[in-house]
Amino acid sequence: MQTVVANILAQIESVVIGKPHQVKLALACLLAKGHILIEDLPGMGKTTLANTLALTLGLSYQRIQFTSDLMPADVIGIAIFDEMTKSFQLHPGAIFNQVVLADEVNRASPKTQSALLEAMEEGRVSVDGVTHQLPEPFFVIATQNPMSHAGTYPLPESQLDRFMMRLSLGFPSIDAERKILQSTASHRDVTEIKAFLQVEQLREIQQHISTVRVSPAIIDYVIALCRVSRQSESQAKALSPRAGKSLLAAAKSWAFMESRDYVIPEDIQAVFSPVCEHRLAPQQHHIFDQADEISQQILSKVDPTNPLV
Repeated sequence: MQTVVANILAQIESVVIGKPHQVKLALACLLAKGHILIEDLPGMGKTTLANTLALTLGLSYQRIQFTSDLMPADVIGIAIFDEMTKSFQLHPGAIFNQVVLADEVNRASPKTQSALLEAMEEGRVSVDGVTHQLPEPFFVIATQNPMSHAGTYPLPESQLDRFMMRLSLGFPSIDAERKILQSTASHRDVTEIKAFLQVEQLREIQQHISTVRVSPAIIDYVIALCRVSRQSESQAKALSPRAGKSLLAAAKSWAFMESRDYVIPEDIQAVFSPVCEHRLAPQQHHIFDQADEISQQILSKVDPTNPLV
């Protein structure tokens, strides 16, 4: 399994140049059965990363371009009356795929954004009072532009909380940007990426990650971090128990990718900012490398060797 994961990382990093840490975080999120939100300026490689992740996992995949006139039925589907059967038949929307890329999700209206809520939390959707199960596994990879850009709608806290991680790619280094500019490949070449996984292999990896051991001391560390966020005197939001569960799941996935079958405090620290920052400061949509400001303040207040003092 470790070899497969290494091959996946190598392929993604060959397309998304100069961002190995962000690529590793994104893969850890999906292996932990989480949804991911990628935020940055246009042209920074958000959609390329999302496309490459989806194609490399070898799952059914559909991209939805979110716009101001997109309707919930365009995402979920619509029930149409069938004269032959004398009943309403669902014509499924793009949401009925294992990986759904919601491109520029914050350009759609809040009504359309809310169409993703039930799907992301429950793995199912309701159309005209009838519940339909979504494929398994099911991932949403969303991209969004900064809120300072025209034509954007802020994602509500309830929707942000459905995303296990929020990432920002940031500007590339000089060497990475040189490689990007010298490359003759275009974004169309992404569709030629080979899948490294089958569904059964993905489930096997996810099952293995779920067995990664978490000691009582690590549980206390997560509890302490959440409690510190609830005592903050700043404008930051508090971390809920669901945020704590997401933090543990992401840390177990990170430990697995580090070739360990147990979680250590460094795993929690590695994933804390991408898992928690958008919950702590939902409207502070960072672009560059200061996206962990509040997270680092919380981490600095908790001693992992004696967290609940």
